[in-house]
Amino acid sequence: MKVDPDLKQYEYYRTDLGVLYCCDCLTIIQELEPVDLIITDPPYGIGKKWVGGFSPKHGWSNQKQKQEFRNLWDSKPPKQEIFDLLSINSKHQIIWGGNYFNLPVSRCWLLWVKPERGFSLAEAEMAWTNADNVTRVFNGKRHVNNALHPTQKPTGLFIWCLSQSWAKHAMTILDPFLGSGTTAVACERLNRQWIGIEISEDYCRIAKERIERELQQKKLPGF
Repeated sequence: MKVDPDLKQYEYYRTDLGVLYCCDCLTIIQELEPVDLIITDPPYGIGKKWVGGFSPKHGWSNQKQKQEFRNLWDSKPPKQEIFDLLSINSKHQIIWGGNYFNLPVSRCWLLWVKPERGFSLAEAEMAWTNADNVTRVFNGKRHVNNALHPTQKPTGLFIWCLSQSWAKHAMTILDPFLGSGTTAVACERLNRQWIGIEISEDYCRIAKERIERELQQKKLPGF
């Protein structure tokens, strides 16, 4: 993957397929070459509803410290400017939590239906797309074992997203809110080129460790 000298200062980690930048995505997104597809899971801005009221009944976590961290992390959505830039930087976009943002009308939504019922948060999550296609549904586990990020989604969910008929030929993928690295791990598994941007150095470190584990796994016989 081409190294842009203007972006080198933000580079945190690199593999044969991808690069991770540690910075606010607004700092560099206009400097990036266009990509085939953007997939991302930004803060939805709903954590503010729970700030100050860390009741285990709302279903995020029974541990107050974890509740507080997630609520504050998700206290406000990204700036609208980011979504405007994403729309001109890629052919296709998949934006989880798209129902919370000011995005154009779409007829192709990706739905993640969680198996649990009766907890106080949503029983499904929605990803907005700009594809001219039909809505698809993924049925999968709600929790990620040993989750490294407060809103971490299963790698299998992102692999499913990237395997949609209109997305499976996208060979360059961008995630401007990489978090703990799920998009990068999915791309490494599918042999797609990827670019990740994450503002938190702590999560950049976690993402790097996850990606390195994935690369080690791929070296095992029979992978």
